[in-house]
Amino acid sequence: MCQKCFNSASAKIRTHLKFSGKESRRSSSSRSPERSDSQAETSRDLTADLTVSEEKTASFVSRREVKRCSGCRRKVGLTGFRCRCGDLFCAEHRYSDRHDCSYDYKAAGREAIARENPLVKPAKIVRV
Repeated sequence: MCQKCFNSASAKIRTHLKFSGKESRRSSSSRSPERSDSQAETSRDLTADLTVSEEKTASFVSRREVKRCSGCRRKVGLTGFRCRCGDLFCAEHRYSDRHDCSYDYKAAGREAIARENPLVKPAKIVRV
């Protein structure tokens, strides 16, 4: 177990003992037999829980996802451009005419104009 894992495991044990009201004391004269048994039981349960969590983290190795251009599969890193169609592109393929963009710019423009400029109808005039 590396130092980082050990420190996190011991911190978990300390916080669990602190919140459960069973703080560990260093002096052996103040301990009663029932208390030491319950502490030993608690520490055994915690170490069993920690080994289970360590196995889960070891089996679940999170790999860093590499960001690539959807057009040419080139690595883009931080300089990737997200298109309105939802894909990620490099500087060469970022424009909609440089890749097969599925986003309908005409329809979106029509909707935006209709939303911003509502139709104004005057009140009807009753002629006598």
